[in-house]
Amino acid sequence: MASSRPSDHFDSPAPERPEPGVVQPKLGFVGYLRFFWRQLTSMRTALFLLLLLAFAAVPGSLVPQRSSDPNGVVQYVRDNPELSKVLDFLQVFDTYSSVWFSSIYLLLFVSLIGCIIPRTKHHLQSLRTKPPKTPARLDRLAGYTTTIAEPLTPTDRMSGAQAAGAIHDASRDSIDTAQKLLKKLGYRTRQFSVTTRSGSTELSVSAERGYLRETGNLVFHTALVGVLVAVGFGSGFAYNGQKVIVEGQAFTNALGNYDSFSPGRFFNEDTDLVPYSIAVDKFTTTYEEDNLDAYGQPIDYTVDVTTDIPGQGSATDTIKVNHPLRIAGSSAYLLGNGYAPWITVRDGDGNIAFSQPVAFLPQDANLTSVGVIKVPDALPEQLGLQGFFYPTVCSNDICPDSGALSSVHPDLLDPTLTLEVYTGDLGLDKGVPTNAYSLNTDDLTQVAGRKADAAGLLLKVGDTIDLPNGLGSVSFDSVKKFVSLDIHHDPTQLWVLVFAILVLAGLLTGLFVPRRRVWVKAVESSEGTRLEYAGLARGEDPTLEAAVADIARRHSAGLGLKLSK
Repeated sequence: MASSRPSDHFDSPAPERPEPGVVQPKLGFVGYLRFFWRQLTSMRTALFLLLLLAFAAVPGSLVPQRSSDPNGVVQYVRDNPELSKVLDFLQVFDTYSSVWFSSIYLLLFVSLIGCIIPRTKHHLQSLRTKPPKTPARLDRLAGYTTTIAEPLTPTDRMSGAQAAGAIHDASRDSIDTAQKLLKKLGYRTRQFSVTTRSGSTELSVSAERGYLRETGNLVFHTALVGVLVAVGFGSGFAYNGQKVIVEGQAFTNALGNYDSFSPGRFFNEDTDLVPYSIAVDKFTTTYEEDNLDAYGQPIDYTVDVTTDIPGQGSATDTIKVNHPLRIAGSSAYLLGNGYAPWITVRDGDGNIAFSQPVAFLPQDANLTSVGVIKVPDALPEQLGLQGFFYPTVCSNDICPDSGALSSVHPDLLDPTLTLEVYTGDLGLDKGVPTNAYSLNTDDLTQVAGRKADAAGLLLKVGDTIDLPNGLGSVSFDSVKKFVSLDIHHDPTQLWVLVFAILVLAGLLTGLFVPRRRVWVKAVESSEGTRLEYAGLARGEDPTLEAAVADIARRHSAGLGLKLSK
């Protein structure tokens, strides 16, 4: 038999068999970028980065930071020389400005924005979408409940058309009533009418609620971005400073008046420092005197201050431990307190070289304190004094056998001051900043104290003791109290609070508002109308069946019907 193919026909070669296994398409550079972007902007990645950021902040609370405690960093390096080299290389002493912490911070910021924008767009589209069509088989859904509505008029007295009309009217009334009930419960509703193959009519109302759940989730993540932005800007424009103020003295908000100061990277002295003043009028401490188990424990600290803001005049206020002073957008917190003995030093010529209160730093609960007095103007030699102050010195029968003095009560019951005296160059004329609360004795000569021929000085209030070698005298005139204030300024503090409240509100809304759909269907037949109720939840909703049962009960009760499962 002759071939029916044309003479110029050419058979193509058989296709090659593919290699076993699944062959993935090549993504390419753009495809990989799109893949990594989708991974970065997924909610799973955002939550992981949020947890990672919290974990990355832990070293900042375990190790002193240069930005807030530079002296603590110096002491840590001195105590742990080898470990500190590793920590410094890893930028642990600058945790919150380190490369790795900033990277996590920025990735979280980008991830959250990448999550929020498409989800917001999708949520707005969902809000405009009408409730879906009623499913054909409600008995497959959760909380399925039925009831039969008996015909209002005996069908044997009606024609077929009249009976069908009466049943249809009853069905319509039932669905209208159900729609009103669902709207009252906060559902969005939509009615449907379907004619089945058997010729009967099914009227139904489709209802849904719970879009507030997704709104809460979006508010939560958007507010979280707001917190990140506010904290970022706040750390740049904020500043934090500490100042020791003795009773009767005042502090003016100028950069040179702070004992220590930590500005943000965008801080501007000319615009950010409002020139107000804080004068400490009186510092009152209340100690426990009745309970012997807590005898001497502080009960309350109160700082009476007078503030003065240019253009607003002066005002009086108080500062307590949990009650900071609010002034010119800043907050002044009571950080610490102690005693400042008023010491007068006369040089060898009898001239007053030093006379002022000196803050002694507390070392224990009974306020045994350490202090340093530097007298560079004394003649013929500069003087340095280092000593201890005891608010209530132990008596001879209470002091330890070693002879070392100590304070047995934090109040001023028997104030005593001991001093060791040094001479030499204090190093104050070299233009190099020095710590006012420490005295470098390496190049000094002790003239009174444990390593000198003359004993150390022991003074009560009002005592004056001559220094050896005609160097002058030291007088212990009185004792004042001092307070240590931590002054914090953050222009975004209110915004952080607002966003934090929104975070909490959005989280609670997302957790406790259920997303569900409910249907009520009226199926017409020659015997009457059968009402069906069912629901469907998006996600886990343990209260769905109870909610459907409550809707069915309330609707049926309004129609005077009885439910049947």
